Amino acid sequence: MTETLLSFEEALEKFDPALGLEVHVELNTHSKMFCGCPTEFGAEPNTQVCPTCLGLPGAMPVVNAKAVESAIRIGLALNCEIAEWCRFARKNYFYPDMPKNFQTSQYDEPIAFDGYLDVQVDGPDGPETVRVEIERAHMEEDTGKSLHVGGATGRIHGADYSLVDYNRAGIPLIEIVTRPIRGSRERAPEVAKAYVAQLRELIVALGVSDARMDQGSIRADVNLSLAPRVPAGSTGESQGDEGARVETPLGTRTETKNVNSLRSVERAVRYEMQRHAAILDGGGSILQETRHWHEDTGITTSGREKSDAEDYRYFPEPDLVPVAPSREWVEELRGTLPEPPRERRARLQAEWGFSDLEMRDTVGAGALGLVEETIAAGASPSSARKWWLSEMARRANDSGVEITELGVAPVDVARVQALVESGSINDKLARQVFDELLAGEGTPDEIVEARGLAIVSDDGALGAAVDNAIAANPDVADKIRDGKVAAAGALIGAVMKEMRGQADAGRVRELILEKLT
Repeated sequence: MTETLLSFEEALEKFDPALGLEVHVELNTHSKMFCGCPTEFGAEPNTQVCPTCLGLPGAMPVVNAKAVESAIRIGLALNCEIAEWCRFARKNYFYPDMPKNFQTSQYDEPIAFDGYLDVQVDGPDGPETVRVEIERAHMEEDTGKSLHVGGATGRIHGADYSLVDYNRAGIPLIEIVTRPIRGSRERAPEVAKAYVAQLRELIVALGVSDARMDQGSIRADVNLSLAPRVPAGSTGESQGDEGARVETPLGTRTETKNVNSLRSVERAVRYEMQRHAAILDGGGSILQETRHWHEDTGITTSGREKSDAEDYRYFPEPDLVPVAPSREWVEELRGTLPEPPRERRARLQAEWGFSDLEMRDTVGAGALGLVEETIAAGASPSSARKWWLSEMARRANDSGVEITELGVAPVDVARVQALVESGSINDKLARQVFDELLAGEGTPDEIVEARGLAIVSDDGALGAAVDNAIAANPDVADKIRDGKVAAAGALIGAVMKEMRGQADAGRVRELILEKLT
């Protein structure tokens, strides 16, 4: 059923949005959170399981020390306080991919809390910084994965039957929860996207996860609510009876689950803002519920009524001892933190000689790491940026995927540029090489050889093509004989057309002038 939407502009005229983001990060530990099962992605279903992660009676969990270390490092990188003592809790709910019928998580005692991440977004006068406050980052285990077979949507409704793969059950997760993000107004979708993008950048820099959204190793749940618009210049607060600042109440929220691309985060926020606004403007009320995001149609649909914390009947996990990281260990881990992403961007911009606009476009396209790796593989900063922000960004957009998920490696982009600089191919032929790279046809060198894409520099072949061009364009040839050398461009174009863009344009020009001047 198609839901009524208010225009984005009208929604902003009447309401103020508040965002909340819950990001789940799968850690890249070699074993699961509470057992020794491997965590390799893509293994055959139900081959990486044991009595513990299957929840069989009598199986006892043991905490993964590496996962605790990664959680602390994430917390420190997000400027969080690290708990001196915390423990796990059982979160009780029933679902087929939850083998124990509870999830081992943390409730009121997270390992990291009270942090922030400063996020850069575009402003009218250049980049602006939005501080996103982190409420908590806590440890938990992932669930299994259900596969619903049959039906049109891939969801349980309308499916013929369902299969469950428990390989993912028990993989270590860190859930990072923000406080409500208020005051972003029309930039709310952009702020949400930028936060997830820059959080992902931080996670990758820490080396605790590959943070691949296409594989689900980082997933975002987008919470959104609307409240009646406050007067211009307000921050969402009002004066209390005795002059104290009091935040205006938040509206009822919905939670769009498992959004798995940066583009989708932005689109989901925009859609939910318009959907909420239409309901509220029509006198209706928002149901607190989870929503499913549909990438193909760009809409959300109802999931289930959202439970509050008391509905999960949390209680301390009796089979696990508390986690009490020493202050000495925490400080030791603080010393392992990488260069903060914001400082890294400033350093790279200076090293590459990019303008503010060029750097902003590179970061905005999600291509900073790709450009950096391409430069490390031998390309110049300008050429690396050119290919990623033009050809690769266009192809990613046409395919509806993130540029990081396109399937072209930075080392291949650097090699294509090297072939251009050596004169083996030109920019036009390079685009054909990228087509074949995306199709999985081999390395750039293999593609050039197999497809016969190398530039032709042989004077015999070029000379014949030049003669044909002169014979077919006598008026142009006469202009060149009369000293109008600029007219040679038309003949060069004719030669390039005959040779399918593979002629050495510089040598063609030389041959034309030799024959006509």
